[in-house]
Amino acid sequence: MPRTSTKPLTFIDAFAGCGGLSLGLMQAGLVGHFAIERDAFAFATLKKNLLAEETPHSYTWPSWLPTEPIGIDEILSDYREQLEKISGSIDVLVGGPPCQGFSAAGRRQHDDPRNQLFDSYLKLVDILKPKAVLIENVRGFTIDFSAGDEIKNFSQLLKNRLSDGYMVYEELLDLSIFGVPQARTRYFVLAFRTELNVPNPFLHLQNRLPSFLRSLRLTAPVSSYAAISDLEVARNGKRQSLESNGFEETCYLGPLTHYQKLMNTGGITPTDLRLARHREDIVDRFKQLIELSHAEGRLNKSVGAEMRERFGLKKMALRVLDPDRPSPTITSMPDDLLHYSEPRTLTVRENARLQSFPDWYSFQGKYTSGGHRRKQEVPRFTQVANAVPPLAARAIGETLVELFSHQSANPRIDEHQVDSGLHGVQQGAEVST
Repeated sequence: MPRTSTKPLTFIDAFAGCGGLSLGLMQAGLVGHFAIERDAFAFATLKKNLLAEETPHSYTWPSWLPTEPIGIDEILSDYREQLEKISGSIDVLVGGPPCQGFSAAGRRQHDDPRNQLFDSYLKLVDILKPKAVLIENVRGFTIDFSAGDEIKNFSQLLKNRLSDGYMVYEELLDLSIFGVPQARTRYFVLAFRTELNVPNPFLHLQNRLPSFLRSLRLTAPVSSYAAISDLEVARNGKRQSLESNGFEETCYLGPLTHYQKLMNTGGITPTDLRLARHREDIVDRFKQLIELSHAEGRLNKSVGAEMRERFGLKKMALRVLDPDRPSPTITSMPDDLLHYSEPRTLTVRENARLQSFPDWYSFQGKYTSGGHRRKQEVPRFTQVANAVPPLAARAIGETLVELFSHQSANPRIDEHQVDSGLHGVQQGAEVST
């Protein structure tokens, strides 16, 4: 690959959300040029954590682009000239376009208007001509759908669009292999300019996975207990919330396990510890659900029909965390998941831990939104749920750095030498210290 300079790789993050993908790439040594995010709440989180002088990582941010929420169609129309001026100078264009229409967590809609933003993303690719493209989405993106008389597949359409000029690689990844304490399977695309002749990056990612985990002293998978046990109310106590009148929040005494220490570097007191307000009868119901889920071996699984009938539950997705395994996929609905031992739903910070956000990363805006606002706002719980886990993004970023920096000195990876995929690697237990 014709790149011998030690100059850091640059990237632009489209559909940046609250910044999980950007953060992980910055932790890997990449330099973020700017980010595109239209939601005011998510952009406020992005700005506080990745655009402030006192934070560990920050975008360089061009003078021509205001540091405010902006949609991709707006930037394509209002700043096309500026985009054309940096065409070919950006190493990686990254992004996770909105996935609600593809998601199996709800009713999949191929014509959801948010899905059309993929076309805008590809227009941005055409203008910027990055050396590489990184796309993340839900597993449902790979499933066939009916469009009139045709059967189509979004992942295939995407590959067809990128194939003119790019070598396209794809993979479904269980992100728990990177030390993320969550069994979260996502669809990734890595595409490189054809003339760069890059070998399959996912095979390189697999080969370097053990060294990535060793560098962080992690053994995957990391359990929910190892991730959030230091945030239990029973250990820390609680107090009146410092930012929300009428709410209580967990106090914080400090980390216990190695993973918690990794997330709490610097010994800061985490934000976003506000506890939900549950009625006494709800607390009693949660206690019984937790006990029964432990007794019947239904941890991390949706409560059964018998349990729903017994407690008059209509919610199908309700689950109790298994403390000994990674969490199920975090969703934007805060009442989808119950704590493994305490009769309550999780806090934003606990969800952020399960997504591998460090404790210094604080979230902005409303905690939740309801009704019609759910399609118009991205509150804290949704920001966390929609994010790419920074640990996974960091592993991918380090792989990109190696591929760009050392390709000319290293032979191509022989695909036949790798006898297993990326799924299920390092099936040990997280080591507490």
